[in-house]
Amino acid sequence: MNNITKALFGKLTDGTEIIRYTLSNQNGMKVSILNFGGAIQQILVPDARGRLGDVVCGYDNLIDYVEGDGYQGALIGRFGNRIAHGQFTLNGKSYTLFQNNNGNHLHGGKVGFSHRVWSVAEKDCEEPELILHLVSPDGDEGYPGTLDICVTYRLTSDNALSIRYVATTDAETILNLTNHSYFNLGGFASGTAKGHVLYMDADRYVRTDDKLIPTGEIASVEGTPFDFRTPKTIGKDFDAPCQDLIFAGGYDHCLCFTPKEGKAVTERICVYEPESGREMRVLTNQPCVQFYTGNFLTNKEHPFKGGYPQGQQNAFCLETQHMPDSINHPNFTDVTLKPGEVYDYTTVYRFDVRK
Repeated sequence: MNNITKALFGKLTDGTEIIRYTLSNQNGMKVSILNFGGAIQQILVPDARGRLGDVVCGYDNLIDYVEGDGYQGALIGRFGNRIAHGQFTLNGKSYTLFQNNNGNHLHGGKVGFSHRVWSVAEKDCEEPELILHLVSPDGDEGYPGTLDICVTYRLTSDNALSIRYVATTDAETILNLTNHSYFNLGGFASGTAKGHVLYMDADRYVRTDDKLIPTGEIASVEGTPFDFRTPKTIGKDFDAPCQDLIFAGGYDHCLCFTPKEGKAVTERICVYEPESGREMRVLTNQPCVQFYTGNFLTNKEHPFKGGYPQGQQNAFCLETQHMPDSINHPNFTDVTLKPGEVYDYTTVYRFDVRK
């Protein structure tokens, strides 16, 4: 088979080579992934006319991934999302993490998994896979326990990108892994994403304060701008006089999927872009998703591929995960991982067209 190709993407200052791996299937779909941060650098999928388009933001140059913000396409850990004041207590012991976001801890800290070099194994077959591996030592960024993580990217024959996260630890710790890709199904350089039609099987959301830290309240989406159980455009209620939206400058909130028994990977989200006809369905066994509408895409020093400028609400993230700051709220999702347990979650982004 030859469904995986690779090329040098750049070198870090210490000479470490960063490789761009491209997975292909028989339909012409291509996904490019870097060993730096495990970042999804490109997803090429056809529109309703069969024309390929790149539906994720990202950069042409390694320096932008190293120095730019926004965690473009990257794997996030140890803990995706925010932890209040960078502090938590586990088994009676207090831990302090790096505060890199308004006095709080965000997306793993000073040097999270988004900025690590992952080892990569290739499985070149009809549905090609990249198996990324990382060991996070005890005390890494302030977290307890030595963590062993494998993330498997698989491109399927039905135009889906599957991401499976598997991790173990030698001491009790907290863990919340996700991927931070920014999508625009019209193409990353097509302007606002507010016209995308979004359905989400989520009946509650986590309220936050003006620093986007959870207040502890899990509210019903009923009668709020966060109710996507009936499909609507992302922009429909974007400017509603809602304090939660005002604090975040748009959507940047954890929505909780309608509870279901077991841990089967089930469809939870469908996004449709009318101009291109592209559709993306998200299947997962995670309990929640952070829905983020790129409210902070304002960095003029790091334009996207082809020099396309960053722009607020020109893309959105669907970061499947557990609730932010869970360890500090007994009523939130359990984010602890103990020795002998296996953290094992899968999220699938499946692409199609409506004609």
